[in-house]
Amino acid sequence: MKGSISFEKDRGSWVVSFFWKGKRHKIRRYKGEKMYDERIARKCLAIIQGRVEQYQQGLCTFRIEEFTGKGWTDVAEFYNEWMEEVVKPSKSPGTTKGYESYWNNWIKPFFEKNQVMLHEIQLDTLTKLKNSITLTGKSQYNILNCVHTMLDYAYRCNRIPAMPPFPKKGDYDLKEPDFKWMYEEEQMNVINSIPEEHRAPILWLKYHYRRPSEVCVLKWSDWDEVNRTFHIRRSYSKRILVEKTKTGKSHIIPCDSAFLPIIQEIRRNTNDGPDEFIFKNPRSRLNHGGYMPEALNKLWNKACKESEIEIELYEGTKHSSCTQFINEYDGTIDELQMLTDHARRDSLKHYAKVGVERKRRLMERRHMKLVANE
Repeated sequence: MKGSISFEKDRGSWVVSFFWKGKRHKIRRYKGEKMYDERIARKCLAIIQGRVEQYQQGLCTFRIEEFTGKGWTDVAEFYNEWMEEVVKPSKSPGTTKGYESYWNNWIKPFFEKNQVMLHEIQLDTLTKLKNSITLTGKSQYNILNCVHTMLDYAYRCNRIPAMPPFPKKGDYDLKEPDFKWMYEEEQMNVINSIPEEHRAPILWLKYHYRRPSEVCVLKWSDWDEVNRTFHIRRSYSKRILVEKTKTGKSHIIPCDSAFLPIIQEIRRNTNDGPDEFIFKNPRSRLNHGGYMPEALNKLWNKACKESEIEIELYEGTKHSSCTQFINEYDGTIDELQMLTDHARRDSLKHYAKVGVERKRRLMERRHMKLVANE
């Protein structure tokens, strides 16, 4: 393991020269700082030689880039690079803000306290990170998933020799969230408590199994009068209009027959062009005159309070309509998947929690068949 130190007069600092894999490398910084003291340079050389010896014994991995500063092997440096080059250009503002929060509040403090390089991260490091996060099991799982995505990118960029194993899903205290929904009669009672001038976008959510952030940005160019369909292709993310949905996919959905007279009435009463929003808020102070998700939430919460019901807008519209489809209208998960355009069938299982009345109807099928055969 050939290596030496020397003083560079023109730079006024020490440099470590180290021969590795047929090439001599010049190392001028130790932990990001120039080596103005000979003792620091000798320490740096000793650490490199020690790491190489451990590597040759199979005790650790070794990359000279850890010391030369090339290759983005520092965790903080690589995470920030990944955010700038990959996350921000491709992810929604909501996802980007979440990843930034994970870094600032949990990931960065952990790696500042536990000094390891990117390629040194292993299961024990990730387990310690998980245990350091004093949040719910679901939040721990989300933060570790963020780290997994970052390390997967590092592996594909050849910055780490292999993907480390992560804590198993069962290692997290994942509790199934409370799932709220309403029968259609309750749902309509709340909707009818909303002033009529604001009712249309809420009814659209009820009938079309979509998100509040999507109804707010529906434009007339998204409405196909001939085929009676809506094109879902944009949404709000952290109050920013983005030209894609949460999943990144666009959807063509048919207009529910119950909603058709409403959309036709709105169209008759406006001369708005294709780039105008379909649903206009009469109280809006925004230039585009449309709704923000917060405005719909406020209207919904006020109606719920008047109806003495506690349920969020998303649960009261999409969740409730999906669950009604199975519990009240005897639909199946596969049929619901076709309506919602979910990519994974498993994502719909929580809607299939059958209520008592549907269980009763299923039980009665046997008796009805027996009676029919008599």
